[in-house]
Amino acid sequence: MTAQALAGALADDGRRRVFAAIVLDGGDLAAVAARAGLPARQVATAVRRLADAGVVVDSGDELRVDAERLREAARTAGPPSRSEDPEQRVLRTFLRDGVLVSLPAQRGRRRVLLAHVAGSFEPGIRYPERQVDELLRRWCDGGGTDHVTLRRHLVDECLLAREQGVYWRIGP
Repeated sequence: MTAQALAGALADDGRRRVFAAIVLDGGDLAAVAARAGLPARQVATAVRRLADAGVVVDSGDELRVDAERLREAARTAGPPSRSEDPEQRVLRTFLRDGVLVSLPAQRGRRRVLLAHVAGSFEPGIRYPERQVDELLRRWCDGGGTDHVTLRRHLVDECLLAREQGVYWRIGP
């Protein structure tokens, strides 16, 4: 079990309530549902998800937390890295598999992300708007922003220049 899988399993309020009810006293599905104050169907779904993540063991007649797997996840995750480069932290937070999850609200973080995206353009080469859009769509495909907004931010931050529908990268 990875820390990410654990976080995903416990990301939902209902699943956290079910997990807490199991931690407090275990028991069968009906007892956990009563303790969590949730409908049995919702509890069954939550238990299935928690069991798939490896956090809960459902032996059929009793639900319990798999404490050993939690300890293992804690050992393998290790302490959070404080020495990580702040720019890398921004990229890790806002990029997933080369796609923008969202644009940061803070200008400094947004600038880091935009500078990374601007690296897609070769300095000194002029790009027609259609080609710029094509390159930026790759960054936005299925993500939390669109290529037009991204293009506007790149121009606003003076990472790309624009004149008569032609764009080029500014700087190194």
